[in-house]
Amino acid sequence: MFTGLVEAVGEISGVKRTAAGIRVRVHTALGAELMPGDSVAVNGVCLTVVAADRTGLHADISPETARVTTFGAARRGAAVNLERPLRADARLGGHFVQGHVDATAPVDEIRPDGDSHWLTVRFPPELAAYIVRKGSIAVDGVSLTVAGVDSHRFDVQVIPYTWTHTNFRALKPGDAVNIECDVLAKYVARALGKE
Repeated sequence: MFTGLVEAVGEISGVKRTAAGIRVRVHTALGAELMPGDSVAVNGVCLTVVAADRTGLHADISPETARVTTFGAARRGAAVNLERPLRADARLGGHFVQGHVDATAPVDEIRPDGDSHWLTVRFPPELAAYIVRKGSIAVDGVSLTVAGVDSHRFDVQVIPYTWTHTNFRALKPGDAVNIECDVLAKYVARALGKE
């Protein structure tokens, strides 16, 4: 379980395609605090650390994870948001993020508004029931509040701190991001028979 509050931005320093999927290496100082078997959210995807040292971590990506996340197109040099799991004795500052991506979605627009930025993201129709105005959503692992939504797009406003402390500053229109809808919305939809 994660909160969507990014701890660090790392860089993919290696991508190796194997018969079992993909092995990525992420350059980050957080590697010194991780051990094999630990979970870490990388761009909102819960991955298992297979090796770590003071310069970074290695994680394996299964073929299914590669299909349903942006890791299918992982490339060296890409900036990634990193978060370690929520500790049981910690405050919950974002929202419950599982690291289970619902879909990838393209960024339609990026618009400055003072020192903040608006992101408009196009989502697949099957997610419409889970995205509501003023609800929570994770974009590349970042906990955000939906400011506006229609049948196929949502808007979030990103404050300057989040803009400069995540990989958002490297985004361009057309880039794909990982989307995870609020798990509470999924349970409500299931209970109402909407799923």
